[in-house]
Amino acid sequence: MNHSAQHLAVVGATGAVGIEILKCLEQRDYPVGQLTLLASARSAGKKLSFRGEEIEIQELTPDSFAGVDVALFSAGGGISKTFAPHAVEAGAVVVDNSSAFRMDEAVPLIVPEINPDDAASHQGIIANPNCTTIVTLMALNPMHEAFGGVTKILASSYQAVSGSGAHGIAELEEQVEALAQGKPCPAGSVYPKQIAFNVIPQVDVFLENGYTKEEMKMHFEGQKILHAPDLKASVTCVRVPVFRSHAVAVTAAFANQPSVEAARAAIDAAPGVQVVDEPFAESPAFPTPLDCTNGDDCLVGRIREDLVLENALTFWVVGDQVRKGAALNAVQIAEIL
Repeated sequence: MNHSAQHLAVVGATGAVGIEILKCLEQRDYPVGQLTLLASARSAGKKLSFRGEEIEIQELTPDSFAGVDVALFSAGGGISKTFAPHAVEAGAVVVDNSSAFRMDEAVPLIVPEINPDDAASHQGIIANPNCTTIVTLMALNPMHEAFGGVTKILASSYQAVSGSGAHGIAELEEQVEALAQGKPCPAGSVYPKQIAFNVIPQVDVFLENGYTKEEMKMHFEGQKILHAPDLKASVTCVRVPVFRSHAVAVTAAFANQPSVEAARAAIDAAPGVQVVDEPFAESPAFPTPLDCTNGDDCLVGRIREDLVLENALTFWVVGDQVRKGAALNAVQIAEIL
């Protein structure tokens, strides 16, 4: 056994993100000495495979974290708020995928390619940003650094149903199947309207200012991750009938005059993100959600000068919501630790 091998716990192990976390740990050869899989009572006793072994899922309790070095939480904000303090008390570092602690001043909010040094100030909990924020900032940060800092963001997201977990994926599947067979569309429980062959301009609950919680996340989380307290973001988040990867159309204004060429060069030089942008090729190249599904990198295309705002570029970015938007980012944070 690797002498630096860690005792890792995964909370919410049976969810879409929990299962992806196990894949990422395997693929990245993370030094796992012991693995504890935790979920609700109804999943306890089931088994998940990890590196060829079957590991039994245990029920999550306040006493689940004895001897755990790192606990990766992806079971929703309520669970995180209740159980993360128990994990910290037992001596574990919590990497939390929910929104429970993101805006807490004592909790670092980390995208490892952007602000890894912020992780050093943790007091037991590190937060994983919102998936749409991660995908957007992966493309934006190289430009933020190249052009004197980003000042304004206008964005519209095209968010996959995986953002609602396994239930969202199942709901889209059921509706598409029924409609393809000429049957009436089954009513959904996850989305307020039919998601098959439709788009829904509501992700999360509405706030008093008319924006949704999800839309404001890019504003507040962007300020924190980029260390840009004056950054303003106006976002419309839209759920689309795509299974897995999020896409975002972004216009960003910078302190200095940007250029398309410099933006492409900056993105290409940055880790975890690639330019796919050949508008004048015989078959124009640009990324789509399917192009990055199951991939680690975010893909950026359609980079052009904005025709409305000064010192601004408009671009399109896609990223696998379950991987870079959640599981992979969490595992990368654990790697920093």
